[in-house]
Amino acid sequence: MRFSPTTVLLVLSSTAYAQFPNSLHRRHHEHARSVESALARRAASYKLVDNYDKNSFLNMVNFYTGGDPTHGSVKYLSKSAASSAGLAVVEDDGTILLAVDDTTQLTPGQKRNSVRVSSKKTYNAGTLFLADIQAMPTGCATWPAYWTVGPNWPNGGEVDIIEGVNTQSTNQITAHTGGVCDLDKSLNTTGRIVGSSCQSSNGNNAGCAFAIDDTKTYGAGFNKNGGGVYAHTWEDDAITVWFFPRGAIPDDVSSGKPDPSSWGAAAAVFSSNAQCNIGESFHDHQIVFDITLCGDWAGAAYSNMGCPGTCAQRVADPSNFKDAKFKINYLKVYQHN
Repeated sequence: MRFSPTTVLLVLSSTAYAQFPNSLHRRHHEHARSVESALARRAASYKLVDNYDKNSFLNMVNFYTGGDPTHGSVKYLSKSAASSAGLAVVEDDGTILLAVDDTTQLTPGQKRNSVRVSSKKTYNAGTLFLADIQAMPTGCATWPAYWTVGPNWPNGGEVDIIEGVNTQSTNQITAHTGGVCDLDKSLNTTGRIVGSSCQSSNGNNAGCAFAIDDTKTYGAGFNKNGGGVYAHTWEDDAITVWFFPRGAIPDDVSSGKPDPSSWGAAAAVFSSNAQCNIGESFHDHQIVFDITLCGDWAGAAYSNMGCPGTCAQRVADPSNFKDAKFKINYLKVYQHN
């Protein structure tokens, strides 16, 4: 994956957006109408091609060990170091744990150990992703993300399925493209559009985004409910995202026979239209999970989100990061039969 600097203005959802309309965050990367045909294809059957579960997850990803591209106060560990530190392990209940160190006392300004992993394989259109996540990082200073990204950012595209900072309580789903790509505002979604221009190669790097006004979708509310499943389909002309909270996961998902045509209105739809070509804008994506602290977004927003002291002081105390962890049941990747 490519690591090149790009400043991203993320449009915050809900209360966070009202408080921080100008917050900046930076990401470097290693890493009816047009939607009708995509909906029709989603009714087709799928076959499982990759199962990132307790037996395989940690062997199917690469561990990034470079400096944090978002200038976070973290040190990303190698696979062996993360395993030895208990930050990337399979727990007794079979969940995959990706975590921030919560035992080491630091001095303000030191970096805390964390993990960032990306899939060894890349994926393209004709794919369905199911991520069953039991818990996610939350709390002041945290900046977790689950996303997919192509090469030569932003030209290969990026889709942020889960992302937020500090005490944020609801999720936002965002896409970034190299070329011109504007959202079709007429489509029916449960999320509300908070940014319509996806193009991120022109200095206006907010991306196009849907705010999901449901506290079960992110952070403490997500964890309290036992998480859920984020599902998204990727077709030549649309990328469509759903969230199913624990207790409301469709039977077809649980049985391993996903049928997106039965799932109803999606949380977010990024579709081809006169101002956007999905097929040209997204290709060869890796799947990424990472947890950074402070940095360009969480650090900049820290004091205005009800967080005490400074972000650097927060990072120094390990007791603040007991909940800074992903607990993943599985990530399944399907393709059309």
